[in-house]
Amino acid sequence: MSHHRHTAALWIAMTLAGNALAADTRTHWVTSWYAAPQPGWDSKFVLPMNVPAFLDDQTVREYVRISAGGDRIKLVFSNRYGKVPLDIGAVSVMTQAVTFAGALQVAIAPGATVTSDPIALPVAPLSLLQVTTYLPARTAVSGFHWGASQRISVAAGNAGQVADFSDAARVDGRLFLSAVLVDALPDARTVVALGDSITDGNGSTPDANRRWPDFLAGRLAPHGIAVANAGISGARLLKDGMGESALARFGQDVLGQPGVSDVIALLGINDIGWPGSPFAPDEVMVTLDDLTAGFRQLAATAHARGIRITVGTLPPFEGALEGTPFAGHYSLQKDALRTRLNDWIRRAGIFDAVVDFDAVLRDPKRPRRMQARFDSGDHLHPGDAGYRRMADAIDIGRIVARDRHATAGGRVAGTKP
Repeated sequence: MSHHRHTAALWIAMTLAGNALAADTRTHWVTSWYAAPQPGWDSKFVLPMNVPAFLDDQTVREYVRISAGGDRIKLVFSNRYGKVPLDIGAVSVMTQAVTFAGALQVAIAPGATVTSDPIALPVAPLSLLQVTTYLPARTAVSGFHWGASQRISVAAGNAGQVADFSDAARVDGRLFLSAVLVDALPDARTVVALGDSITDGNGSTPDANRRWPDFLAGRLAPHGIAVANAGISGARLLKDGMGESALARFGQDVLGQPGVSDVIALLGINDIGWPGSPFAPDEVMVTLDDLTAGFRQLAATAHARGIRITVGTLPPFEGALEGTPFAGHYSLQKDALRTRLNDWIRRAGIFDAVVDFDAVLRDPKRPRRMQARFDSGDHLHPGDAGYRRMADAIDIGRIVARDRHATAGGRVAGTKP
């Protein structure tokens, strides 16, 4: 059966199963889409935020492709890094009004999130949704999601009923909308992809959903398994970067996802690359012991909650960001540390699985460098073909397996047995 026929058959089965159950008893919510919130920064940082400093009587329209489908959905909005309440005046999804505890408006306390009431909107796997949010009052953008892989539209006034946003301003990144939950079949669950800009999809075709978690979602959709992308550009394992450290945000971005059963972590290249570069010019090099201690902590935290953890080796990055204002990300000393970390990841034996992204992306003739056909051009981020190759290297057999207590130390995916 082809992928599309298999997906269609699954969707028909889900719809029939949903119709056979009363709505009040169908409450297996899983995260089907995610954009990890991150705090804003000031002009002293080397990169601009690329979003407005504030919104005032404006409407934001976002476009999201979910992974798993379901009979109903909920929307989650975040004010995690806000200093004052976030006032939302109206929200619609696919022109359908969204309510919060029965009200059309909602105020989100500083540091909090809010989840909408269930929305009677059946969605097929890999559906594209349009979410429109009206911000009636002056709203500082103190939290957002950075990146050019997906753009949003910002229009003046309350434009919730406007169908055509072609004249609206386009903005790189995300604002306030952080998750879409689906009411799925009882055995559905979520895989969280935890990482940096490589997980967030830098270098992929904008607005095309070609990050490696997107390609993984396509592979897992026939099995009713969702993928939540918790990648943040500039993210680091140990220290805050363009977002909190992975250790600090693991609780909310991974453990806090409804239905989570697995996490795939690809982290460390910014811990290695940032010190001494324009991103962190005064920082000293991280050590292998520091990095391995961080990964041990992630594994222990995941396993304590019965969540399986897969860790990826770091792709090659020779020449990363050369010829740009951010040169200095790569050096032979940094690459030697990457190699030592990858060797440790492969043999640590504390993870449920390892996926060898280094092995599948590197140039056999020049192993410190990414193969040209997989390279976006900056020698750090893969392009569309590279992201597809990464997703294909992941052994989904372990993910599809129902047993959440797989034994750590499994075979390394992406290498020959």
